[in-house]
Amino acid sequence: MFSRGFSGRRRSADVEKRLPPGQYLTTDFPVLSAGPTPHIALEQWSFTLEGLVKSPVTWSWDDFLKLPSQTFTVDISCVTKWTKLDTKWHGVSVDRLLEGVEVDPAGRYVMAFSEAGYTTNIPLAELVNGQAFVAYQFDDKPLAPEHGGPARLVVPHLYFWKSAKWIRGLRILERDEPGFWEALGYNMHGDPWKEERYTGD
Repeated sequence: MFSRGFSGRRRSADVEKRLPPGQYLTTDFPVLSAGPTPHIALEQWSFTLEGLVKSPVTWSWDDFLKLPSQTFTVDISCVTKWTKLDTKWHGVSVDRLLEGVEVDPAGRYVMAFSEAGYTTNIPLAELVNGQAFVAYQFDDKPLAPEHGGPARLVVPHLYFWKSAKWIRGLRILERDEPGFWEALGYNMHGDPWKEERYTGD
């Protein structure tokens, strides 16, 4: 038999292994945004894949909900140093979305673009193979506007500014280009385990 104290220390050690350097654990879900929270009517929402694709494709909200979806449980880390473990989302994988287009072989980067002009850049290779998804539920409820609803990109292995709120589409690019925060000095990549917070990290 194990004592309660031993099992508690064991859980703490497991948690520590999941915290990237310089991060602290939170059970809250802090709200951080560059501007006011938009409230988007679902009948006006759409999601588009464009750029270096043979034919761009756009889904309405109703069409998006008809796509094959799944539940994802992931850890997320914000550049402001909080990490939240075992967050539960439901949505559509980027892999599934890309099945709807033919990507040009020259397309190696992506610019995620959102309501109100927000953008963030991500290598295409880090959005595929189960690494990223577009979520419209959090904890079995519709995604709240302050957390990016009706839908947001989630790229859990990168700092959370890469998980663009209020997502409206992905633009496939040949070259890497800075998005909103990257142009203001944030790292072009954003790996929490390497503490890639700012330019030069």
